[in-house]
Amino acid sequence: MAFEPPQRLVRALAEARQSGFDGAGDWLEKLPELVREAVALRELTVERVQAPGGRSSLVLLVRQFDGTPAVLKLAPPRARPESERAALGHWDGRGAVRLLNPGDTPGVLLLERLHPDLSVRSLPEAKALLEATGVLRRLWVEPPDGDGHLFETVAERTGRQAEAMRAGAAEQDVAPLLAAALAAREELLASPPEELLLHGTFRQSKVLAGERMPWLAVGPDPVVGECAFDLARLVRDRVEDVVASPSGAATTRRRVKRLAESLDVDQERLRGWTLFRSVESGLRARRVGRARDAELLLEFAGWL
Repeated sequence: MAFEPPQRLVRALAEARQSGFDGAGDWLEKLPELVREAVALRELTVERVQAPGGRSSLVLLVRQFDGTPAVLKLAPPRARPESERAALGHWDGRGAVRLLNPGDTPGVLLLERLHPDLSVRSLPEAKALLEATGVLRRLWVEPPDGDGHLFETVAERTGRQAEAMRAGAAEQDVAPLLAAALAAREELLASPPEELLLHGTFRQSKVLAGERMPWLAVGPDPVVGECAFDLARLVRDRVEDVVASPSGAATTRRRVKRLAESLDVDQERLRGWTLFRSVESGLRARRVGRARDAELLLEFAGWL
């Protein structure tokens, strides 16, 4: 089939090349052939490419040979699609999109069709956070026995991130935030309260409307660790609105408190992981030239 990859994906792969992922260009070049093979093998009919789509995969809305709607997702190795497959299989539709072919082709996932253009983010903020936390609570389960090697731990993932943060942050203006974020990570890893399977990149736009349940999570980058790490990404959702608010600092602190209480997570641990994840994302955005994103994230981190 002839198609143009969404520009959001193309830009993200270009950023990945800047970050040292040499295979990004090769995967993008091979993508049309990968799509043709995946569609033919499963006897699918393609309706359209989902745009703007995600930053780490190509998503197509398809129909199976019997007319059942589905989603075909193709992702490069860097996006850890096999880890996503393992997590979705373990959740088996509980709080997350259902995997339709558990033992499928590497890098290719066939998923149940949700409503791709209707996410929790479309709701008013208070309602969106309520619905999102309800989904997140269902995802926090014990990891599958014997499959631990499929999932990174929080310590492993943040260890790689911490190395990149130290290597790429020469600017003096971020030195205090960097030091605080790295110190928070070390303290948090010293005594993790639980080791559960986490979504890994949970935010409002990752929760879509469904048929069998009102809201279901999509696009995990699963990791094993403590709940506060997962919740930390949700804390900074709609960061542009928070920073634009005259009471942004107070709003940030209230959000940490409210989300921690709603999911019975230690507030200081949530604050610490939110600090680390915000600084890490801000420095990464700065490295690849997304100056506005970096500015918002680092200002937000300074309020924690």
